[in-house]
Amino acid sequence: MIRFLKYIPFLFFGILHAQEEVIHSVYFEFDKFSLKPEQLKSVVDFIHAADSTRIETIEIFGYCDDRGKDEYNFALSQNRANTIQQEFISNGIKNKVIVTIEGKGRIMIDEDVVENIPEVRSKNRRVDVVLNLKPLPKIQLPGFYNSLQKNHVVGDHIYLDNLLFDRGSSILTFKSKTDLTKLAKLLLRNKNIEFEIQGHICCTPPYQKEAIDRHTGKRKLSQNRAESVYKYLLIKKIPKSRMTFKGYGNTVPLGKGAEYDRRVELVITKI
Repeated sequence: MIRFLKYIPFLFFGILHAQEEVIHSVYFEFDKFSLKPEQLKSVVDFIHAADSTRIETIEIFGYCDDRGKDEYNFALSQNRANTIQQEFISNGIKNKVIVTIEGKGRIMIDEDVVENIPEVRSKNRRVDVVLNLKPLPKIQLPGFYNSLQKNHVVGDHIYLDNLLFDRGSSILTFKSKTDLTKLAKLLLRNKNIEFEIQGHICCTPPYQKEAIDRHTGKRKLSQNRAESVYKYLLIKKIPKSRMTFKGYGNTVPLGKGAEYDRRVELVITKI
């Protein structure tokens, strides 16, 4: 199953430099690391269907469900990853582009999962193939800006080039704080502007609208990222009355790939 993102025609976004990831997952039977021929073909077809001029690296991560001992599960997950690597090599995919072949062991059941545990476990017995693609050219469209402008209108989006997060993290980086400090100075000069801080994520399956924050273990990653920006702007003396924050999970994809969806942006709500 390839995790594609639905295109929303009224949204479009640019000004982003992070590497794009595209993920394909292939699922294994319980306690097995072999696959049916049609499954092997699908994962090879996934690579061949990608734009070869943009493929920078390939990573292969194997997983198991939460049953069994850790040592056994690490070995099984590694064998699953090796199965995919061997299939790639036998189909002419160069080994030098495959930079990671790693068994991650078991995936624990999330605290918030109380139903369909057998189905959840079946989805955890998998290998994720991650294509790291070179960035797309920068795109600038009306209504989307990478800094505060003089003549904004309600609905304008402000994205900071360095407002990026580590994978699975809601902690602001040094570069993020630097850009937010500059933005805060501009916001203090433009006291009438009110805005919502919107957190977004990419690369989660459709049945999980939100991702897990690895620092808290809770499925609130986009919410926590938006709140991190909110709290930092509070420190910089932006009044609470001018700001709200909300996590949108994976519900507002832009239809331009993963690199455009892993974002936090400010949307102006009042001038």
